[in-house]
Amino acid sequence: MLTNTRNYSLDTYEDIDFIHNYYERLVLQEILTQSSRAQNGDRDFLADVACVALNRMPPRYIRHDVDMTFFMSPQDIQEIEHKVIKAVSDALIYVESRERGEDPKLPAVEVSLIGTRASKPPKTAKLVTSEIAPKKAAKPKTTKK
Repeated sequence: MLTNTRNYSLDTYEDIDFIHNYYERLVLQEILTQSSRAQNGDRDFLADVACVALNRMPPRYIRHDVDMTFFMSPQDIQEIEHKVIKAVSDALIYVESRERGEDPKLPAVEVSLIGTRASKPPKTAKLVTSEIAPKKAAKPKTTKK
């Protein structure tokens, strides 16, 4: 974020508005696509659903959307779209269920949405036998006479 705060005067939210979570706009657009209630101006409902959905997405803070999309493949963009649709669908069900007094459970979600994962080899654990198995005591050498 800002590395030297003494050079900045952050008196209002607009002063830091240039930093945002990449998924905020995508999630809000998807809520408006899926929910007539949000389309009709229920701001509290929109905010509740957005918070639930965004908490199911990984945070990706950027200055400009192009900063993120420039490095993503078409497959990554499609994966993000599917994950946003799923997060919003789950959030809508969750918020509406809570309003009815039910105790809904959100399904587990995988939050890996990084466009550079194909360029990095998967991490593998290196097995070092000396750390796992105790060393065997060396047998004394016998000499033949």
